Amino acid sequence: MNKKPGILFYVFLVVFVFFVMFPFLWVLLASIKPATELFGDKAFTPFTDKPSLQNYVSVFMNYPFPRYLWNSFVVAFITTIYTVFVASFAAYAIARLQFKGKTIILGLVLSVTMFPQIAIISPIYIIMKNLHLTNSYLGLIIPDTTIALPLAIWILVTFFRKIPYDLEEAAKIDGASLMQTYWKVIFPLATPGIFTTAILVFIAAWNEFLFALTINTDTDYKTVPVGIALFQGQYTIPWGEISAATVVVTVPLVILVLIFQRRIVSGLTSGSVKE
Repeated sequence: MNKKPGILFYVFLVVFVFFVMFPFLWVLLASIKPATELFGDKAFTPFTDKPSLQNYVSVFMNYPFPRYLWNSFVVAFITTIYTVFVASFAAYAIARLQFKGKTIILGLVLSVTMFPQIAIISPIYIIMKNLHLTNSYLGLIIPDTTIALPLAIWILVTFFRKIPYDLEEAAKIDGASLMQTYWKVIFPLATPGIFTTAILVFIAAWNEFLFALTINTDTDYKTVPVGIALFQGQYTIPWGEISAATVVVTVPLVILVLIFQRRIVSGLTSGSVKE
């Protein structure tokens, strides 16, 4: 019989979760502190006697923060839809179809992810500038897709390879075309992996900073990471407002992961279990 975990296991688990969550908890506590308690002797006091939501009010009243949120959502959502759509077809071709050079193509796809953003920001900016796409949603969606697409293809190839080939053979015997086989047989079975990839791409696009900082300089097209970075003034840094904005930005991602955690776990595990 399997033994139940001992008390030390649960103690270790609680300590581990505490250390993982500590940065976010500290930011959350800082967001409800008055400005006078963020510095000096009370700066390292976790709790405050005068909790306030003034920092949250200030974020939405004194900054165009709702606009930042909307811009981030539009860029992340469209990037996710387009990336997953293209990556699913590319991954299916690499994983299921027989043609020469598949290994080389997959290696080239993966090598794209090894380039640091700072090394490619200059040519990308010049291209976006010449195409008159700076200060626009499309000017961010294209670079974000460039970075997210190779990783999405690499992840989805793993999931498509785990689907039994017998299902495709049965579909062909029944007269299904290649596209019918993909949409009616392969795609539904790969949904957990596609969903997991979509979550990862969305989070990456939501948190992207360098492209958003360089390509979109107009306030109307700035995203949340850039907007928070610009909170600081010439002589002061409003840590309370920055903490409040960080909480507002992080909570939707946490809720998204919690709601779809079963699908995410199913997708991650299904790609690692051998038939």
